[in-house]
Amino acid sequence: MSPALRPTTAQPAVENEPPPPPTGLRWRSSRWFIVSTVGMGIFTDMVLYCLIVPVLPFMLQDRIHLPADQIQSQVSNLLAVYAAASVVSSPITGLLADRWTSRQMPFLLGLSSLLIATFLLALGQTIAALVVARALQGLSAAVVWVVGLALLVETVGSDNMGAVIGSIYSLMTVGGLISPVLGGILYRETGYTGVFGISVAIVLIDFIMRLLVIERKVAMQYEQQETSTAKLPYGPGSISRETAPFPFNDTNENTPLLGRQHPKPDPRYRLSAKHLSKKSFLARHVPILVLLPNPRLLTSLLVGFVQALLFGTFDSTIPVAAKENYGFNSLRAGLLFLSLGSFDLFMGPLAGWAVDRFSPRVVAVVGYAWLTPVLSLFQLLAVPGGGHEIAVYCVLLSLCGIGIAIVNAPSLVEAGLVVDRFHEANPELFGARGPHAQLYGLNSMIWNLGLAVGPLVAGWLKTWLGYGNMMAVMAAVCGVTAVLSFFFMGRKGDGEDFEEVGGV
Repeated sequence: MSPALRPTTAQPAVENEPPPPPTGLRWRSSRWFIVSTVGMGIFTDMVLYCLIVPVLPFMLQDRIHLPADQIQSQVSNLLAVYAAASVVSSPITGLLADRWTSRQMPFLLGLSSLLIATFLLALGQTIAALVVARALQGLSAAVVWVVGLALLVETVGSDNMGAVIGSIYSLMTVGGLISPVLGGILYRETGYTGVFGISVAIVLIDFIMRLLVIERKVAMQYEQQETSTAKLPYGPGSISRETAPFPFNDTNENTPLLGRQHPKPDPRYRLSAKHLSKKSFLARHVPILVLLPNPRLLTSLLVGFVQALLFGTFDSTIPVAAKENYGFNSLRAGLLFLSLGSFDLFMGPLAGWAVDRFSPRVVAVVGYAWLTPVLSLFQLLAVPGGGHEIAVYCVLLSLCGIGIAIVNAPSLVEAGLVVDRFHEANPELFGARGPHAQLYGLNSMIWNLGLAVGPLVAGWLKTWLGYGNMMAVMAAVCGVTAVLSFFFMGRKGDGEDFEEVGGV
């Protein structure tokens, strides 16, 4: 028989055979590994951010030789630069992430920016070098938050984000707790050499984990190659329908792995033809902006903004106040952050569970109602003070830490729930990639705006009104936020108690 007449089924053409799956496909694309990798990225970002916080006043004095009366303003400026860079880069990252075919590539590029920033902080001898380093750190933070959260919601679904965000914030808190102390010890004993060394080691571990991640959509390509026997070619042997990393169904890359599927879109979230036909450049290219008039979305963004405002306030004032009022060195100033963050280790997951169980509204109201009287009590501190005042200061910081832990998850979860409902009712608005990268770009921009404004406002208020009165102003801000959260955030059941979604 001539070759042309031989049956083609006897020896299939090599080019028609599916490519072999990547090594370790099952665990590299699993929920636990993706969540762990995003958590490690956020942990790295927080460690490298906080590692330098208690060191900055002493670095500016010892290395840059700044006069003592300029240190507070420069510390605030350097913290604000980090946040300002994140504000600018977050929406850009969200837009680009929707256009890239992979979440992994921008994830790795963000880490490269962080590594360059680490070298600049180690070697920089001028304010300008430190400013550039902090800006690169801010760029990296925008990438890890925007791309990382989009990857998370595509993996676990918006309805499960409360518990996941609460746990990740706890991991972030671990970084926030250990890094100021570690930074203070290393700077005192080794200068920036030790601080730089530990930073590089953490970045390398983070890089390896990001490199190993296989996104859901890549793993699902192998599901699509699955034959009628319901087996997947995962290396030697095969994986059954029950043990495959993703369910066998007709989902696409934007369908949450474990998220609750809504049987039909809520008509209250259907946008009018006027909104869907907007001709403005921003509305066509950044459709998330069409949803901004919605009061639930605006309030969720405010909740995150105020939380970041508090972070920026504490980060910029605790080291300087400890140095001025109690004569603390970098190590003892770093130890004060233990008081602020210690409760987050268990309160973060608990508050995240409460967000999923009750609602983001309930948790946000409780958290900010708690912070209002606690922040007011800082007015009672006598400064400068002795051992008794230091103990009271630590207790008040711990009470603040409880409130901050409670308000970790509501902003992100509430915003995700609202935008998901709009996406279900208006699938043409965001297209195939969905709204998540744009949403978390917007959320990250607002959060980092708070982180940028916090140090500047706190530094100005501290100079003008004093430390206790500055905290009283922050207490008033928290009180207003609690009231707005009560009236405008969604209730349990995804807002059935709301009238027509106002403003859209």
